[in-house]
Parts: sequence; structure tokens; C-alpha cells
Amino acid sequence: MSDSFRELLKKVGSGPHTGKLLTRTESAQAARQMLLQEATPAQIGAFMIAHRMRRPTPEELAGILDTYEELGPKLQPRQEGEKVVILGIPYDGRSRFIPVNIITALMLVTVGIPVILHGGPRMPTKYGIPLIKLWQGLGVHWQSLSLDRTQDIFNQTGLGFIYLPQHFPEANSLIIYREQIGKRPPLATVELMWCPYAGQVHLMAGYVHPPTESLFKRTLALRGVEELTTIKGLEGSCDLPLSRTAILGLSRDRSAEISETGEPEIALERLCINCREYDFTPSDVTLDSEAGAIASLKAILDHQPTPLLRSAIWNGGFYLWRCGCCDSLEAGLSMAKDLLSGDTIARTLDDLHRKINH
Repeated sequence: MSDSFRELLKKVGSGPHTGKLLTRTESAQAARQMLLQEATPAQIGAFMIAHRMRRPTPEELAGILDTYEELGPKLQPRQEGEKVVILGIPYDGRSRFIPVNIITALMLVTVGIPVILHGGPRMPTKYGIPLIKLWQGLGVHWQSLSLDRTQDIFNQTGLGFIYLPQHFPEANSLIIYREQIGKRPPLATVELMWCPYAGQVHLMAGYVHPPTESLFKRTLALRGVEELTTIKGLEGSCDLPLSRTAILGLSRDRSAEISETGEPEIALERLCINCREYDFTPSDVTLDSEAGAIASLKAILDHQPTPLLRSAIWNGGFYLWRCGCCDSLEAGLSMAKDLLSGDTIARTLDDLHRKINH
């Protein structure tokens, strides 16, 4: 048993009257002891459920991210000053709507915007289809690559994937606790903000509940992140919905402001866009099976009829515009449509196949 961890646990789990908030340093210490299994299983499980019930603070989340940066993997920049888009997507996957984030990533890489994704296997509490399964369905086997080999692929293609079991086994070892406590711990929020890259980032993070966006703004300001896009996306992902208005937060300058609570936070400009205003059918594609999702993604790349193409254009247009590839959303949608009607994205995927299998 770790006596030092027990003291941290007492602070988190003592209730509203005697409990105390952890400092950033203490939270980093707690995360380190959990990741390195210096705390006992009973202590780790108790900490996770107590922290979830009490709700983490931005300072505590920043501390956990400090430890992720210290112990976790990081891809290195291909060239000095290169900025990378990181998509913060829930690790427990999708169960209701077919995702298009892989098409979005391929589209961005095709036009020269580097992208890093990260995730793990199918996991609790949702047990949805994780990113790795969709990549495998497209013939891309990130899970077999060492970190050095992943770095090589990133260097050559501008696309990287950090896979927990292979690249961050310490974090992967904590998945079992999510299953046993039956709830998402605050680590699930940390995963949306984690940036496994050693250079400048533009973090694009999905969320479900508005308080999570506030945690993003304040935690990432403490961590020194300057560029942030938040997406109230499908199932908490980065996929913009068609069936409802897309609610987005866009950082416009590089300076943090002070929130009402006196904490620094990233200033976001609110943007709400409705697909009807751009002549899109307001309907997202229901997920029936893993095989069906993969077939729909392949249909987009093979120019076969699929209703998922609407979502791919809608999302691609926004992200192309947001990443500075064009000067308006309308231009982005037109650019996305042209890219998806041609063969360049399919060639990007084929190039990825060749380099990984070389």
C-alpha cells in the first residue's frame, strides 16, 4: 500500500465538508502512482470513483496531463515549428452513428495538414467501436507498429496514431478499473485533452456536456495550449452533426482570459451552424454494425453511393476551413466535395498502406 497515495485519496474522498482539492503537483503525483501501479488496486479504484463523484478541477486535470506528458509517448515534429492537428475523440467509441473522423483525418493529411489520433481497444463503459477497429477495416494496422515505426510513418505521411496497448501500456492498464467501477473516471476527460506530440498543436476536442467545454478552456490554459476548437459532436466525438445545429468553440487569439472564477481560460468564439442553411439533408447515418460502418467508409473512398458522404463533406468542409485551407465555410464545403469526388484521398490511404506494410 502507498501511504502517500492514501493521503491524496483522503483529500479526494472525504466528502463535501472535510475533503480538499488537490494541487496540480498533488494531482500529478496521484496520476503517476496510479499509472506506475505504486498505489494498490483498492486505492486506484477508490480514487477514480471518489474523483468522479466530487468532479475534478482544471488544476487537477492539468496535473494529470503533466504526468501523461512525463510518462507517455510523444511523436516528434517533422520540422521545426510544424503545427499538428490532434483530434480528441472518446476512447470508448461509437454505438449510435457511423463516424467519419477517419475520412476527415485523411482529407486534412491529403492537403498537407498533419494529424495525430490516439485511442485504445474496445473499452468500457460504452464498448463502442473504437478508432483502431475502423482503421483495421480499411487495412491500416496501427496496433502492430512500435513508437519508432509510428514516428517513421508520421514523418513520411503526416499522419500518426498513438495506440495505448502498444505505446502507453501504463494508461492501458487502468482500463480494467473503468469496467469494474462501471463509470467513466475523470481520466476519460483527460484523454480528450491529451496531446501526444512534442511540438505546437491545434487541439480539436469533442464533448457532450457543456461543463466539459469549460474544463477544456481552463485546463488547457494552465497547460499553455493556445489553439483550441471544441465540438459538441456526435456521441461526444469531433464529428459535426447533421441532425442538429453544430455548436462549436473557436479560439481566435493566443492569449488566455480570466474567467468569472478568477482562473485563466482560453477565449472561445461561439459558432453555431445548421446544415439546412447549406442545403444538406439534416440526418445522421445510424450505426447498425461494425462491418456496416467500415463498408460505408469504403464506399466514400470508392465513389459508391452512401448517405455517409453527406457527413464526410459537412465535416471535411468545416475542418478545411478551420485549418486555414480556405477563407470561408462555403469554400471549405466545395473543396471537400471536390476532394471526395476525386482520387486523392484514396491515394493517401493507399500510400499509408504501402508505407506501413513496407
